[in-house]
Amino acid sequence: MGVAERKDRDRAERERRIIAAARQIAESEGWSAVTVRRLAEEIEYSQPVLYSHFENRDAIVAAVAVEGFRDLASALRQAAHGSTDGGDAIKNVAMAYLAFARDQPALYEAMFTMPTGLRFAEADTKSELKEGFAALAAVVTPSSSDVEIATETFWAALHGLAELERSGRIRRNAREERVALVINGLRK
Repeated sequence: MGVAERKDRDRAERERRIIAAARQIAESEGWSAVTVRRLAEEIEYSQPVLYSHFENRDAIVAAVAVEGFRDLASALRQAAHGSTDGGDAIKNVAMAYLAFARDQPALYEAMFTMPTGLRFAEADTKSELKEGFAALAAVVTPSSSDVEIATETFWAALHGLAELERSGRIRRNAREERVALVINGLRK
């Protein structure tokens, strides 16, 4: 292995460590505890080294969010794969989405509420974001012909439910009934 390959591998490993440290701190202490200075201390590199990888904290949050979309897509595909029919698949995907939001609150926050500059439905949308959307679209079978609009609506409903549950503003014990209403609304 040449010097360039080793440097590339070392750089990728540092980026992975920065992202992992940001996720760990955010999950245990919240995003307010994630600073470039704190991350530099955690991974035992100087702040300029972190800035050589990421322009700023928002770029680190964006990198965490991209990982989150990859994880979410995987969880949704797994939920759909274990289903026996289309109705079962959409319900399982909805429940997996809500569980993901509940079980990984800091990651979900990075993906959906923190400033990242990540955009959907654009020419340069990252593949991980497209995969997350595709995992939702795979189970949406609207009566109308526009699967993208139906998927966006399904996603918006799930996101709203996730945020309201996370903030304690709606009863968690009515989740299945709410999901059934969302699914029934898509079929009309």
